[in-house]
Amino acid sequence: MDAGTQHILIAGGNGFLGLSLARYFGAKGCEIKILSRSKKDDQPGIAFIQWDGEHLGEWTAAVEWADILINMSGKSVDCRYNEQNKKLIYDSRINSTRILCEAISMAENPPKLWINSSSASTYIHSESQQMTEDEGIIGDDFSMNICKSWEAEFFKCNLNQTRRVATRTSIVLGNDGGAYPIMKRLVKFGLGGKQGNGRQFISWIHIHDFCRAIEFIIDHPELVGPVNVTSPQPVQNKDFMKTMQKRYRKSIAIPQPKWILELGAAMIGTETEMVLKSRNVIPERLLESGFEFDYKELSAALKHLD
Repeated sequence: MDAGTQHILIAGGNGFLGLSLARYFGAKGCEIKILSRSKKDDQPGIAFIQWDGEHLGEWTAAVEWADILINMSGKSVDCRYNEQNKKLIYDSRINSTRILCEAISMAENPPKLWINSSSASTYIHSESQQMTEDEGIIGDDFSMNICKSWEAEFFKCNLNQTRRVATRTSIVLGNDGGAYPIMKRLVKFGLGGKQGNGRQFISWIHIHDFCRAIEFIIDHPELVGPVNVTSPQPVQNKDFMKTMQKRYRKSIAIPQPKWILELGAAMIGTETEMVLKSRNVIPERLLESGFEFDYKELSAALKHLD
């Protein structure tokens, strides 16, 4: 990419992935602005603009400024799926996507690319069939319906000058946030055994490859529609945990049966779906377009994490 000329706007970019992208592209000479629901002080190379994710406002000038828009807005799904949280999860995704569409539609110089987050959780639980963008099966439960509604809202927007990509992202492994620091603590405390029956697949991607994949999407105009952003080698939970045990030299690894996971999830305010659903996802479109992963294998990825 011609990084020095790029203006990148990240909506909902306060979290692990958004800030990782901001640092990655900032190091390449891009100018970065982040739309944030809370008031934030600017950081070196990053300007924060307040918005509410629902209504038009002064923030729309940043849409006019942007060459690339990346929308990562949405309440975390790491919570209990009660009715209040379900509504917040849904509304935060649909409303932010809808109002960004409206802002782009009004822009005289709209972004040339809009990347909207989605999730590898859009596919059904599968311990055998691998899920690609064209052959993957999308089912009918709360998480999958959220993804379907989110992508439907994104793609129904009538934008003739803006290419659109929905990134169906897996678990992203990095030191600064997400699931990995939690998993590492479990392993170090001797709780790194298989979770449930251990046969469920974990689709994962190293944070470095995640940022590189977003850059690749920017540089490859043939990529439109949904794109799986995940390593080409999903790993069963039992093998994932064994690899982490080896990485941190832990001989004790107490397994966690489903009933313990359900009890623990209730205590800490999350859902067992986060660890028990089998996400067997393959990044077919990235691979067909020539993307090369720096970290294809889990063991190599873990060596470059603390």
